[in-house]
Amino acid sequence: MKKICTLALLVSMVLMSTPAAFAGTHGTDGQVTGKSIAGGLASLIIWPGIGQIVNDQKTDKVVTHALLGLTGIFRFWSCYDGIANRNGGVWHNRI
Repeated sequence: MKKICTLALLVSMVLMSTPAAFAGTHGTDGQVTGKSIAGGLASLIIWPGIGQIVNDQKTDKVVTHALLGLTGIFRFWSCYDGIANRNGGVWHNRI
């Protein structure tokens, strides 16, 4: 029962965020390099936010990733964000 509820919650969260993915608030992807891949893996394995430090992102983005890292699922987004070396994002007036 616990697994079913978790899966239902995960699916509903993904479906709710689908319109936001097409709203133009994504930010711009940078170049994928060895450094960005190492940063993404560090965000996934060690702690979210480390990949953004490696990619020399702004302090507010690093802090946001580190705080949202308290939720376990955010590691996957932070990993993608680090690998894609994404600049910008959905922070200002969008969350």
